[in-house]
Amino acid sequence: MSYVIGVDLGTSAVKTVLVDRSGTVVAEHSEAYPLSQPKPGYSEQRPEDWVDKTVLSLRLLMEGNDISPAEVEGLSFSGQMHGLVLVDGEGVVLRPAILWNDTRTTAQCRRIEDTLQEKLLGIARNRALEGFTLPKILWVQEFEPELLDQAALFLLPKDYVRYRLTGQYAMDYSDAAGTLLLDVAGKSWSADILDAFHLPHSFCPPLVESFDECGTLLPEIARQSGLRPETKVFAGGADNACGAIGAGILEEGQTMCSIGTSGVVLSYEERREVDFEGKVHFFNHSERDAYYIMGVTLAAGYSLTWFKDTFAPDVSFDELLSDIGSIPAGSNGLLFTPYIVGERTPHPDAAIRGSFIGMDAGHELPHFARSVLEGITFSLRESIDILRASGKQIDRVISIGGGAKNETWLQMQADVFNAEIVKLESEQGPAMGAAMLAAYGCGWFPSLQDCAREFLRPARAYSPDPEAVQVYDKLFGLYQSVYGATRELGAALSAFRG
Repeated sequence: MSYVIGVDLGTSAVKTVLVDRSGTVVAEHSEAYPLSQPKPGYSEQRPEDWVDKTVLSLRLLMEGNDISPAEVEGLSFSGQMHGLVLVDGEGVVLRPAILWNDTRTTAQCRRIEDTLQEKLLGIARNRALEGFTLPKILWVQEFEPELLDQAALFLLPKDYVRYRLTGQYAMDYSDAAGTLLLDVAGKSWSADILDAFHLPHSFCPPLVESFDECGTLLPEIARQSGLRPETKVFAGGADNACGAIGAGILEEGQTMCSIGTSGVVLSYEERREVDFEGKVHFFNHSERDAYYIMGVTLAAGYSLTWFKDTFAPDVSFDELLSDIGSIPAGSNGLLFTPYIVGERTPHPDAAIRGSFIGMDAGHELPHFARSVLEGITFSLRESIDILRASGKQIDRVISIGGGAKNETWLQMQADVFNAEIVKLESEQGPAMGAAMLAAYGCGWFPSLQDCAREFLRPARAYSPDPEAVQVYDKLFGLYQSVYGATRELGAALSAFRG
C-alpha cells in the first residue's frame, strides 16, 4: 500500500493526515503552538515553532501506526495565508512572523492605494487590506528598516516550513496571490508593484504550481520525522485553495462554505478577466490556470470561541450548542454581528466592532449561542449574495470546518443561504487538499478532479426549509443595516478601549 501525507499549517496548530490510495484517512495528529499579541492589533508567531511542531507531528503520526516509512511516497502543505516571514541570505529568520490577522498596517494600506490607485485592482485583483503581505512588508520598511535591509527573501508560513524540510525556496501561485505582489492573471511577480515601493525583484521567491515537486526531505529532517530522505515534498497551497480541493471545488459552478477561525465562501472561477471591483477576493487556485473568488468573515468560528470562553468557559462546545435546536429561527429577536476583530467582506474595515442587539430579560444562554451562529451565517451570506449578483448560480454548497460539525448549524446554513448544504463523509478540509496535491504530484491520478472523485464522498444533504428561509430573509435585511448604524458609534467608543 502507498500513502501520502497532508500537512495543514494553521493559525493555532499544525495538523498532519496520513491518507491511502482510496482517500481513507488512516491516521491524523495535531500539535499546537502559541500566538503572541505584544500590542493591541498585533498577531505574531515564531516560525521555528511551526517547524518544530510540524516535525513532531509527522513523527507521532508515523509512530501511531504500523506503516513503513518506505510506503509514504510524498507530502504536501496547506498553509495560513499572508503571514510575513523575512529571512537573510543564510535563511535565518530576522523577526517573528506577522500573521494574517494582524491589523497594524492600516496606514500602509492607504499608502498602497494612494501609490498604485487603479493599477492595484488591475494587477493584484484585490484591495489593500491589513491581512495581506505587502502592507506588512511596508510596515517593516517604515519601522524596522535595518531588518528589511538584511532580508534577502520574504516567505509565507508554509513556504518557510517547506524550506526547512527541503532546503529549497519556492512559493506557489495560490499563496502568492494573497501577497498583493503577484500579477494574478499573468502568474508572475509584478515589477510595477515592486518598483513602486523600492523592493528588489530578488526579494520574491521562485513561483511554482501547487503540485510541483520542491525536493525531498533533508536527511536530518527525515531522521527526526520518521520518514525517508527520498520522500517527495510538493509545494502545496494556501489554506483556502487546499480547503477547496479537499471539498472537491474543482469545476465551474461549485461553491463551498468553510467555517474555521475565519469563515470563507469560495467559488471556482475559470474566467481570468472577470472583475468584482475588489468586493471579494480573486485568487489563483491550486488547480493549474484556474481561479477562485472568495468572501471572508474574519471572526467566524472565532466569534463562537470568544463567546464560549467569555460567557460559558466551563462547558464544552457540544453542551453550549445542545439546546439551540429548540430556539426558533431569529433567536427570539436577538441579533449578533461578528465584527469582534473587524470585518473583511463586504466591509473591509479593521475598526468596526461587533454587537448584540435586541437583548431582553427573557433571553438565556441558548438564545445567545444561537444568535452567534446566525450572525456568523448572515455574514457569510453577504458573500453568497455578491457571487449570485455576478451571475453565479449557487443552489448547492459544500460545508466544511467547524460549521459542518453541528446539524442545527448545517440546517441554518441551508435556510440562510437558501441552498442545499452538503456535508462530506470524511471532512478533513485543507489537510485533505494538501494530501490530494501530494497524491496528484506522485502520479496516482491523471487530474485533481479524478483524485476528488476517488477521495471525496458526500454524507448528507440539508435542504432549505421554506418557512425558515422567509424568516431569515427578513432578519438578514435588518442584519445588513447594523453595519452603517453602528460604525460611527463604534469609532467613538474606540477612544475608551485600552
